[in-house]
Amino acid sequence: MSILTPDTKIYLAGHRGLVGSAIHRRLENDGFANVVTRTHTELDLKDQVAVRDFFEAERPEVVILAAAKVGGILANSEAPVDFLYDNLMIASNVTHASYQHDVKKLLNLGSSCIYPKFAPQPIPEDSLLTGALEPTNRAYAVAKIAAIELCDAYRQQHGADFISAMPTNLYGPGDNFDLRTSHVLPALLRKMHEAKVERRDAVEVWGSGTPRREFLFVDDLADAALFLLDNVSEPGPINVGTGEDITIRDLALLIADVVGFEGDLAFDASKPDGTPRKLLDVSRLRDLGWTASTGLREGIEATYAWYLNARGAQGARG
Repeated sequence: MSILTPDTKIYLAGHRGLVGSAIHRRLENDGFANVVTRTHTELDLKDQVAVRDFFEAERPEVVILAAAKVGGILANSEAPVDFLYDNLMIASNVTHASYQHDVKKLLNLGSSCIYPKFAPQPIPEDSLLTGALEPTNRAYAVAKIAAIELCDAYRQQHGADFISAMPTNLYGPGDNFDLRTSHVLPALLRKMHEAKVERRDAVEVWGSGTPRREFLFVDDLADAALFLLDNVSEPGPINVGTGEDITIRDLALLIADVVGFEGDLAFDASKPDGTPRKLLDVSRLRDLGWTASTGLREGIEATYAWYLNARGAQGARG
């Protein structure tokens, strides 16, 4: 029997972020009428007493933990305490309160950065804790690993049905397009758009263009989240991705085509490439019956449409 019904009381933590907003849209579209949310101002998840009181008052049946302190390489390197402490506290407080208040199911959402820097490709779930982490986001990764271990510990010691999902690189509506802090796909999309509008001859792309990356449309992750809640009850992380990757060069060419930028791409090989390849092994989830349904071009087109609409709305507000 499905754990999710239209009346199931679901607490969605982090509903305003890229992941949380996609899950929120999906829950609303599917007719879930009892979804509880709180903004950071309304509920500080780092405050154990506040979290306990919230769970005592609301008594959710299902918890989706999509809240996190996130940022790029620069932010991680400048403020490791924030990424380690904040994420440890968020995961600890929400997970412990879920156990204390008899939550039937908790889905903990993490990141593929939990895996070793030199993990085998594609990366299987059993690579966890087998090697050194990427130094630039180690604090964040350690916190996310601790969250997985905590969920597994509650399962082992108390029989709690807490599960963990590790998505690959995400993109989509609600993404971060700030060129200082954004990831490669939204950054390229914005740069291509502005170059098109300004009629520039070329767009700079960091690195050689040869590294390969996997990208998952965030609405597909939302679909996977509901699938996991209904179909998975086991310890350890489970990878969520497409099982396919693309070179940064081909990604840039695809984005240019979607945007309609007809100039040149200037690859700056003096800039760092990062890991040569980062692809998740998604065979475990595929064997359970779930695969991503949004093609990369389709997802980029939807993201670009959202970006244009968001820019237009921002301009209209002055």
